[in-house]
This record gives sequence, structure tokens and C-alpha cells, in this order.
Amino acid sequence: MDRSLLVLLGTAATIGFVHTVLGPDHYLPFIVLSKARGWAPRKTVLVTALCGVGHVLSSVILGLIGIAVGVALLKLEIIESVRGDIAAWLLMAFGFAYFVWGVHRAIRNRSHEHSHAHEGGEVHSHVHGHTGEHSHVHDAKSRSVTPWILFLIFIFGPCEPLIPILMFPAARGSISHVALVAAVFGLVTIGTMLTVVMTSYYGLARVRVKSMERYGHALAGLALFASGGAITFLGL
Repeated sequence: MDRSLLVLLGTAATIGFVHTVLGPDHYLPFIVLSKARGWAPRKTVLVTALCGVGHVLSSVILGLIGIAVGVALLKLEIIESVRGDIAAWLLMAFGFAYFVWGVHRAIRNRSHEHSHAHEGGEVHSHVHGHTGEHSHVHDAKSRSVTPWILFLIFIFGPCEPLIPILMFPAARGSISHVALVAAVFGLVTIGTMLTVVMTSYYGLARVRVKSMERYGHALAGLALFASGGAITFLGL
């Protein structure tokens, strides 16, 4: 293994870690949705990993096509930039829609008090909400849609440094060099996503604020919207 390939592999690992940690869109959606929707650890890992694979693989495929047919690097960077804009706006749209749904659900689930009179003149009251078993039926359906929406968004989301900084320089060697560099970058990126998400998952499991639980979905939608906005307006 020559020195230049070793440098590229080290660079791939470093960039994979740094670009993931500095991009909240790589982990924040999974953290807030797993908390709001009560995902089990296994489901959280599966959804995060699949979205990470789609995120990396879409850029790898684009880079390989560009290398194979000789597309200029500048054109690939433009395509990646457009994909990034689409992914950011999709995340904002999904976050806003989820926020609105969360607010509506919180209002419906607002607890209130009812009084009941019994024989003998005894009167008592109790507090309850209206999102019981009926709402669980709809929640079960919506749970199956949410991961697929995230997967679609992450397919559009590019790995900006992968093609220009790693794949094109590796192509000066051989296609096996390109494959190695892409594999290291992908494994580190997905591994970092899983580490941050699951560390936060178990950390948040210890935090229970009863008064805020009703607004969990609305807060998750707000976090998704903010994550998309950070990409669009702050370039994160």
C-alpha cells in the first residue's frame, strides 16, 4: 500500500468523523424522533444506519459515474450542491409539517377535568385526555412512514467532501483505491452517526419532564425544521 493511499485513507477517516459531528442533520433527526415516537434501541439503530447508508451511497454512486464517464469535477460539485439544497428544504418542510401535527396532537391531548355524581349525592372528579386507543391506531400507521421520509431526505443529502477531496484524487491510482477510500469514509460516517445518536438516546432516556411530554412531537418537528434551516442558511 503506497504512501499516498495511506494519506487518503487517513484523510477519509478524519473527514468522515468531522463532517458528521459538525453537521447536526446527521444525528439530530434520529435523536428527536426516537425520543418523541418512543422507538426501541434496535429500531433507532436500524433507521439511523439505513439513512446513513443511503446518504453515503448516493454520493459514491454519483462520484463513480462521474469518474467513469469523465464528468468534470465542477459539474459534480454543482449537482451535489443542488442535492444539498433539496435535502435541506425537504427536512425543513417535513419538520414544519411534523411540528404542526405535534401541536394539533398536543391540543387534542390536553387534559381536563370531569365531575361525576353517584348515588347518595357523592360527587368526584377526574382528569383525562382524548388521545386514547383511537389515536394509537393512527400513530401505528404514521410510525411506518416517518423512517421512509427520513431515508428519502438522506438520499438527497450529499457528502460534500467525498467526491472532490477523496474520490477524484483516489481515482489517479485505481478503482480499488476509490473503493477503499469510499468504504473508510462511509464506515466512519455511519459509525459516528450511530455513536452520537445512541449516546444521546440513552442519555435522554434518563430525562423525563412530565409537563413537556405532551409537546414532544411538536418540539421534535421544531428541531427538524431548525436542522434544515441550519443547513440552508448557516451552511452547516
